[in-house]
Amino acid sequence: MATDSIAISKNVEAMSFWQGAVVVLGRFLFVLIFLTAASNHFTKQTIAFAASQGVPLASIAVPLSGVLAIAGGLSILLGYRAKLGAWLIALFLVPVTLMMHKFWLVQDPMMAQIQMILFMKNVSMLGGALLISQLGAGPFSLDARRSR
Repeated sequence: MATDSIAISKNVEAMSFWQGAVVVLGRFLFVLIFLTAASNHFTKQTIAFAASQGVPLASIAVPLSGVLAIAGGLSILLGYRAKLGAWLIALFLVPVTLMMHKFWLVQDPMMAQIQMILFMKNVSMLGGALLISQLGAGPFSLDARRSR
């Protein structure tokens, strides 16, 4: 009987390891877009494009959105205060989605379709951020280490 409980414990530990590894991979894939694109938020071209889309105070708002993307992305990736990081990503996504992807105003059908796809991509990422804001970073994270 004792050998059965040892086998069950090893299976549970193995399952937990792989589940934790999948969560880490998921966090990495989720934040990849924010961390790779954030540096563009500090360029004159991106600021000028945002201004042309009607973003108010683009010279301040666009670099600030880059800071939100970097801070939120690193927070989620490392699993350090990941719930707060997810809220930073949500704070980033809502105005960016509404200001930069106004597909309903685009006259050209092809461009309208592209903007709708980008809008929906951001909405889905907002859903992921909201999930992380409630569920946290998972077992292999700095938050999990702190709670032990």
